Amino acid sequence: MSFTHVLAVAPVIAIGPAVEWYERLFGRPADARPMDGLADWHITPYAWLQVFESPEHAGGTLVNLVVDDLDRALSDLADRGIAAGEIRPGSRGVRFASVHDPDGNRVTLVENPVAD
Repeated sequence: MSFTHVLAVAPVIAIGPAVEWYERLFGRPADARPMDGLADWHITPYAWLQVFESPEHAGGTLVNLVVDDLDRALSDLADRGIAAGEIRPGSRGVRFASVHDPDGNRVTLVENPVAD
């Protein structure tokens, strides 16, 4: 079996407010709106985040996004009106902090110098 992409899905209550928030998170509009109630951000050529209107499933998603510079990423988010929780340490130099979309889905930004 061979896989070509990773599509993470964040279910939300209402697509409009969610798209506005994710546009601030990524600093740009969605890359695609393939159908009503769905927006895609292509984070890399093979990793996408889909925001999908599904009220019965909203609020329980956990997404981790690896960033080169956590301090800079959090500063950029603050400039866009998104406040993160505290920076927490992990093992081997890893640091991370989380933000939550309007429906409670958690997006954690991870700085992992070991992965370089």
